[in-house]
Amino acid sequence: MAYQLREAPINLEPSQTAQNLPQERLAVLTGYGMHSEADAYLFRPTSVAEIRQVFDLARATNRRVCLRGAGRSYGDANIRREALVVDISRMRRILSWDPETGLLDCEAGVTIEDMWRTVLEDGYWPPVVSGTMYPTIAGALGMNIHGKNNFRVGTIGEQVLEMDVLLTTGELKTLTPVDELFYQIIGSAGLLGAIVRAKFKMKHIATGDLRVFASSPKNWAEQIETFERFEPEADYMVSWIDCFGKGEASGRGQFHAAWYIHSDQPFSSTLRPEHQDLPDTIMGLVPKSMVWRFLKFFCNRPGMRFINGAKHRTGALLGDHKTHHQSLVGFSFLLDYVPNWRNAYLPSGFIQYQSFIPKEHARDVFAGQIAYQQEAKLESYLGVMKRHRPDRFLFSHAVDGYSLALDFKIPKKDWARLEKLCHRMNDLVLDAGGRFYFAKDSTLRRADARAYLGDSALATFRDAKRKLDPDDLLTSELARRLFEK
Repeated sequence: MAYQLREAPINLEPSQTAQNLPQERLAVLTGYGMHSEADAYLFRPTSVAEIRQVFDLARATNRRVCLRGAGRSYGDANIRREALVVDISRMRRILSWDPETGLLDCEAGVTIEDMWRTVLEDGYWPPVVSGTMYPTIAGALGMNIHGKNNFRVGTIGEQVLEMDVLLTTGELKTLTPVDELFYQIIGSAGLLGAIVRAKFKMKHIATGDLRVFASSPKNWAEQIETFERFEPEADYMVSWIDCFGKGEASGRGQFHAAWYIHSDQPFSSTLRPEHQDLPDTIMGLVPKSMVWRFLKFFCNRPGMRFINGAKHRTGALLGDHKTHHQSLVGFSFLLDYVPNWRNAYLPSGFIQYQSFIPKEHARDVFAGQIAYQQEAKLESYLGVMKRHRPDRFLFSHAVDGYSLALDFKIPKKDWARLEKLCHRMNDLVLDAGGRFYFAKDSTLRRADARAYLGDSALATFRDAKRKLDPDDLLTSELARRLFEK
């Protein structure tokens, strides 16, 4: 659900009260899944000073503050009812870019797209990207996003050389990987401070294409075997899963491994933006902006059973064990191929559910999750499997194992049935020592969060919260659901 807002300068007086907060700033905001929504006061600052003003206004009016990037988190991590919401997307300047060193310094409203468009023609690529190019750096670090190369290079937080964080007290802290706070704030879902600047080392590349190998594993055993076979050498790995596959076909799908292409040439034409830009039409005829309307016709159990089955059969017949070249943008940002694809899930919206399972238990847990879905007749319409490695961030979602991301259409007027399914799947994950991911959560219970994060991590978080946000300004609907009394 989009929002419309009349722009106005912030210029706030601390004496304002809750009764006369500017009504022009009221907006209805949603998570990316369009299920969770909240009325809130929306502010879009252009400077650190203006964020400080919002913090001061929150104290003066006895309100709380929710931090928001591009609004790409699927659930309720970027909204809060009646709060002052700080949308950082206007703080979007590239502060410096050095092609000699590969160092990029930027404001936190810069998007992943802004990054790759800045550095690509100089022979560089962001070291970690998500499945969409539109998240802001603030949101990406707040959730500590990962990509299809997580098993190789880790999360985006592991790529940061330095960052500035504005605390609700007004203090601006510069943090590096030698600081313990660095590992507490990255991945904390915007609950400890506002990330306003970050510096990265970009990945040097010779061409803008990847060499991509495709295969069609027939079940979970073949999926795991294929990941293990390519893990020592591939730069990227990902597999689509058909969640309608049953019995011996449970876990079937399409696996892709990809490698950077090396070249001795000083410049490759594949580094030009026009080689990377996703096409606007299908086969030069159908505008992709209309495709979601076609998808909506199939956005039901029979339609998605047909599409998933056809996709697997086509891959097995035409693309199995074949190699092709694909642009970095085309391979990386599959979610951006169809504009407004999420509208196909309206009117109720959808949730994404992602669990991270140690490698020794992944096959059984994922098979169990799929069986639960089929039993409930609530199969995920899209399943994506990736390989991961652990990291040291306080609220880490990573394990030495695998993740399975699942998109669920919300049954009309039957949220409770989907929530019950997710809770059953949560229990499987926790029994296996698995973890979850705040950017893709809508259904965790407070006990689930406590079980996977652990008492020690939660105690460290509470201590950091008291020190960094002593007035307890920073919040969200996710925080209310999982952490607040």
